[in-house]
Amino acid sequence: MQFPFTPKLLTVIREGYTAAAFRRDALAGLTVAIVALPLSMAIAIASHAPPQAGLFTAIIGGFLISALGGSRFQIGGPAGAFIVLVASIIDDHGLDGLLLATMMAGAIMLVGGVLRVGTLVRHVPHAVTVGFTAGIAVIIFASQVHDLFGLTLTGQEPGELLHKLEALWAARGTLNIWAAVLAAATIAIITAIRAWKPLWPALLIAVVLASFAAWALRLPVETIGTRFGSIPSTLPFPAMPAVTMERLVALLPSAISLAILGAIESLLSAVVADGMTGRKHRSNAELVAQGVANIATPLFGGITVTGTIARTATNVKAGAHGPVSGMLHAAYILLFMLVAAPLMSLIPLAALAGILALVAWNMIEKKEISKLQAWPTLSVLLVTFLVTIFRDLIEGIAAGIILSIIINFLLRRTRGG
Repeated sequence: MQFPFTPKLLTVIREGYTAAAFRRDALAGLTVAIVALPLSMAIAIASHAPPQAGLFTAIIGGFLISALGGSRFQIGGPAGAFIVLVASIIDDHGLDGLLLATMMAGAIMLVGGVLRVGTLVRHVPHAVTVGFTAGIAVIIFASQVHDLFGLTLTGQEPGELLHKLEALWAARGTLNIWAAVLAAATIAIITAIRAWKPLWPALLIAVVLASFAAWALRLPVETIGTRFGSIPSTLPFPAMPAVTMERLVALLPSAISLAILGAIESLLSAVVADGMTGRKHRSNAELVAQGVANIATPLFGGITVTGTIARTATNVKAGAHGPVSGMLHAAYILLFMLVAAPLMSLIPLAALAGILALVAWNMIEKKEISKLQAWPTLSVLLVTFLVTIFRDLIEGIAAGIILSIIINFLLRRTRGG
């Protein structure tokens, strides 16, 4: 019997790690890195962080989650599910506040793993996870509308959904047709490649083509460079965010929210990998790894890191043998940053918004929603969804869980009577 905190990397090495296994991991890691490169920057920008923060997250956090985690195939990095929460923390406390909150969340997850609470996450009702994922998808899409259409807002974009929609509608007269065309072309290219050539790196191809078109035709659209400046070609030296008791107290609710969401997202991703491979992850080892990664990543300017379902699934489909593929994926992204940082500044923000629009669409588990036809599960899903988009992500999860408990209790009483 394995020690519950033993990293899967150690298990794979004990089994006998061969040159053939390394070749499989090297190819899978490269495949995932090509997907993660533009996606990491897009998620960081949508989270109100600089694009390089997404790269730092994928490099540092991605490496540590694979090296220390309890899943053979987990890929760590910035996740779309965190966009709303991370953006609100940055808006309220600044990027430095987010870094500290992320480290606090990492400590909470680390303690949770040591106390073996990882198995509790598996008891979150399926309708709740489907509902809050759909809610996040709606919020992510709404956050990308201004870049999808190149809108110019008169002030800061509101965070609350209804006010955001009002501001976007008021700015409709500032539509940039070239930004809209680039976004639409990016979506069309990715969709077409996935349908006709599913093994090709659709995200990277679409971003490269959009960037070349914007540069060659000198299109009047915002790019990473025009909004954020140049992308650094090296990792920064580690630095600790400012820590005071006042800040710790102020950031504690945010840290708890990040820890809860991180635990749910990463362990759900590990479960997905288990279902695709027939393997079984170690939930508490995974939580410990998530905690360590979220403590270390902010020291290098990275944002919150978690296991990512889409990139983990890509890793499995690409034929990964074990955690080395995730470690190599982080190394590949670092290499890309070292050699191609100046070119990344040419990426149009409309193209990245197009990518996130597709991410939002794919996050909605349409097949799962169609399966949840009974009124109790549909009620839980709908309440979770509505509370998530109109109130708060954690409130949405809590509302869904509480409603599920109440409904199950009433159903048992009815049947018992």
